[in-house]
Amino acid sequence: MKKKLSPTQILALSFLLVILTGTFLLSLPQASKETSLSFVDALFTATSATCVTGLIVVDTGSHFTLFGQIVILFLIQLGGLGIMTASIFFAFILGRHISIKERMLIKESLGAEGIGKILHRLSQVLIFTVTIEILGASLLFFLFKEDFSSGRAAYLAIFHSVSAFCNAGFSLFKESLIGYQGSILANLTFSFLIILGGIGFVVVADIGGALRKAKRLSLHTKSVLTVTVILIVSSAFLFYFLEGKGVLLGLSAKAKICSSYFLSITPRTAGFNSLPTEALSSASLFLIIFLMFVGGAPGSTAGGIKVSTLAVLFGVVSSLIKGRDEIELYKRTIPKEIGQKALAIITLSVLTVLVSTFLLLLLKEAGSFLEILFEVTSAFGTVGLSTGLTHRLSFLGKMVIIALMFVGRLGPLTVALAVGEKKTKAPYKFPEERVVIG
Repeated sequence: MKKKLSPTQILALSFLLVILTGTFLLSLPQASKETSLSFVDALFTATSATCVTGLIVVDTGSHFTLFGQIVILFLIQLGGLGIMTASIFFAFILGRHISIKERMLIKESLGAEGIGKILHRLSQVLIFTVTIEILGASLLFFLFKEDFSSGRAAYLAIFHSVSAFCNAGFSLFKESLIGYQGSILANLTFSFLIILGGIGFVVVADIGGALRKAKRLSLHTKSVLTVTVILIVSSAFLFYFLEGKGVLLGLSAKAKICSSYFLSITPRTAGFNSLPTEALSSASLFLIIFLMFVGGAPGSTAGGIKVSTLAVLFGVVSSLIKGRDEIELYKRTIPKEIGQKALAIITLSVLTVLVSTFLLLLLKEAGSFLEILFEVTSAFGTVGLSTGLTHRLSFLGKMVIIALMFVGRLGPLTVALAVGEKKTKAPYKFPEERVVIG
């Protein structure tokens, strides 16, 4: 009997197919201004764009032609929206019936809780995405028009707006956003796009519904917003303190505040930088590693273990300390299977990062332990920040990072489920016995 693929497996294969298509297109001579990319470099770039990471082996603005840059832009948009989301939407507008299995695929791609009214939600997501990206491009046009012609400014605005909202971090500027570190318009526009892309449509829609109908925010939205605000505010103050006598020294007061604020936002999967990452202190790099590992919200364009997973972990630990049997958060009881899933995601994520770091150390890649851990976490969290190690990676080193970006975009638990067999409930239960831990 022919075995059918699960929605999770189809989702993983769809990403792989788009990555391979992007690899072929970026390998073409028309994609590069001078020497064509090697297969591994084309695969690396296509994976980085599709998985909205932003790690690069060649400079995007100077190496690629307009054709190559547009290919990267389309890969970013597809990867940010979710490949199944985009493909099923086009099938829907062409009049084809959307099956239950395809609705399940959208559910997997968007991180939705159920499949009821899923097509309505899908259309809302696409309208929201296009609207925000147009708004972002309009604001960035005024920013770039000061330094470029109208046509060039419009192109730069569109590219960077899509890249920022999809949390990709690809930039056509050689030094990313360092040239705009003191610009309030640049910092606010990019952070606006990054945050909206990083919290996801589910949260935005819930906030909109609460404002219109004066209803309560869902537990999911509360946890996402609370953790997001705490991480942004606390890390901004920490970066200002840690780098006051470091990379921020010599900057104007406005540039210091803007740079600290932006540095607290971009590590949570955006990948743009307004300060040279390699010049940051070890303490700042370690803090960024934590932020990259956490990431954004489920169903968003962000990677990492997700802020809601961190919130649930806090609930689990808090309940254990208080001696409660149930997991509690915001005066709500969370199902135990959600707590188990959160612990599984964190455990698999830690193991993925540790094993990948060990492999790169084993390959004797040209970097310190902290640089390698930083690069690995950046790839896993689909962030794109780098201390410069990406350009020095060997063939095998690049393959490790490619695999990490793929796993990071789908999530380690999703990949494990895609590789594993379909779950079945055992008709028996083993005897219970306690194990001493801690």
